[in-house]
Amino acid sequence: MGKEYLGELEELVLLLIVMLKEEAYGLAIRKALKEQANRNVTIGAVHGTVNRLESKGFVESTLGGATKERGGRRKRIFTITAAGKKLLQNSQDVKVNIWRQIPELSLDKQ
Repeated sequence: MGKEYLGELEELVLLLIVMLKEEAYGLAIRKALKEQANRNVTIGAVHGTVNRLESKGFVESTLGGATKERGGRRKRIFTITAAGKKLLQNSQDVKVNIWRQIPELSLDKQ
């Protein structure tokens, strides 16, 4: 695998998958994007993002049980892989390193 970079939506979705744990499925991710990041995205955008992350090996999915509330359909539950965790950590490290080099924007001064 070559050097991978995360777009903002991909990074947010990965973080939310970690946060949501066994509740990390399409509609829950969409709801969390709105609540946590004030991002109103379509369910198609969420599905496209998780599919792309899965094809790159950063998340895996399994099918949950069928429920009456979902008309007998099963939820596709996402979990982050070791490669996904490493990518998130690298992304955080880069950003923290840059922030530390800009003292006039330091959040510690507030």
